[in-house]
Amino acid sequence: MQAAPAVTLSIVSHGQFALVRALLGDIARHCGTSALEVILTVNVPEDLPSQFGELPFPVRVIHNAKPLGFASNHNGALRQALGTHVCVLNPDVRLASDVLPELVKSLADLSVGVVAPLVLDALGKVEDSARSFPTPWVILLKALGANQKTDQVRSAAPHDVDWVGGMFMLMRREVFDALGGFDERYFLYYEDVDLCARIWLANMRVVQVRQVSVMHLARRSSHRSLRYLVVHLASMCRYFLSASFRATLWRSSAQIGLRRP
Repeated sequence: MQAAPAVTLSIVSHGQFALVRALLGDIARHCGTSALEVILTVNVPEDLPSQFGELPFPVRVIHNAKPLGFASNHNGALRQALGTHVCVLNPDVRLASDVLPELVKSLADLSVGVVAPLVLDALGKVEDSARSFPTPWVILLKALGANQKTDQVRSAAPHDVDWVGGMFMLMRREVFDALGGFDERYFLYYEDVDLCARIWLANMRVVQVRQVSVMHLARRSSHRSLRYLVVHLASMCRYFLSASFRATLWRSSAQIGLRRP
């Protein structure tokens, strides 16, 4: 009997199979010796090949009858996961090396709930994918251009952060299941913030492992589309009205690093 994969990767395509194909190629080239499986969710109809070529890992495909949100898509896929670890990643992520072993190793520390790599943009600049928890006043100051402070930590060592972006998150399957996955009331945006808040509230840590990195070809849809901007604002309001926000807001900075210098 074949052993269960160590990692299940969940990828969602929104008519983005060109990006998915490139990502699968990266995974095959750099992570081919890792025991993994891929679950690809096709969120909107698109043409897919009947075969995925000679990939060194299985690819299972889910076709949605109607488009679903980020949380629902990944929750649905990872309910079927066979891996002992689960990884959520965007199709616009690119890999230049096998980042999985280092990330999985960090999760051997049971106090760690979720890990993420350093995320770079197409020019090699560090993205703000690991941040302090947002608050209404910080968002307001940022909108007014009065808060230009970056949350990025310059140390090369793994470090605790409040939350990491959903473009790449790796967890032990048991932790993901215990938390109930992502909150499906978020259609898009802030579901990653909420999940990380619930991890801290479960007395586990959120860690960015800066020894390994991925590239993110971000589209920043909410910066250009009124529809996505409205969705972004709705998710922000939902989070600020949530129990997760209220609970983490008043915890001490020593516990969750809310007011990191």
